[in-house]
Amino acid sequence: MNVEIEPSWQAALASEFEKDYFLSLRESVRQSYETTTVFPPSELIFNAFNLCSLPSVKVVILGQDPYHGHGQAMGLSFSVPTDEKVPPSLRNIYKEVVDDLGTEMPYTGDLRHWAKQGVLLLNATLTVAADQPGSHQGLGWEQFTDAVIETISDEKEHVVFLLWGAYAAKKAVLIDTTEHLVLTAPHPSPLSAHRGFFGCRHFSATNQYLERHHQKPIQW
Repeated sequence: MNVEIEPSWQAALASEFEKDYFLSLRESVRQSYETTTVFPPSELIFNAFNLCSLPSVKVVILGQDPYHGHGQAMGLSFSVPTDEKVPPSLRNIYKEVVDDLGTEMPYTGDLRHWAKQGVLLLNATLTVAADQPGSHQGLGWEQFTDAVIETISDEKEHVVFLLWGAYAAKKAVLIDTTEHLVLTAPHPSPLSAHRGFFGCRHFSATNQYLERHHQKPIQW
């Protein structure tokens, strides 16, 4: 696995890339791509970082795994390419955006326009084997992405972390809540969205916080 990552992240995470666990992770992932079908395409593993530099991060949305179906994963949590059907969890995210902000329902599941505004669409695990959800958990990705969250917490001010679901909520311990805003809610999946994701109003809350701290709001 080649680590082709945007320069500000390369500098901030340089020591992480040299650690034993990451060297082992690189080799495991490299072998997986050579012997099985793995998503996203290898050139998109660090897509979230390449579209959203460290200085530009204003919001972090944390997912767990990339999509494991063919043609879906694009290295951005919850996002799918323009020609793919909008997945159920993202459809529920859109419903909450519409209800919260009064916007129109988007036609595409491609969230690159969020990333380019400073939304880091981070999965805790950055790769997955085809049709095997969770298959690359425990390889070391979680240690790496925990370091990413800690780096943002330490080096930035006034970032909004959107942690949806029990897994994401556990990452709150990595964040300095005196410097940043952490918003939690049930996961937007059809199994849990009605337990409190709908009506959480995280998107308006995010923009209000950004504006209070003299940052441009996100065009959701």
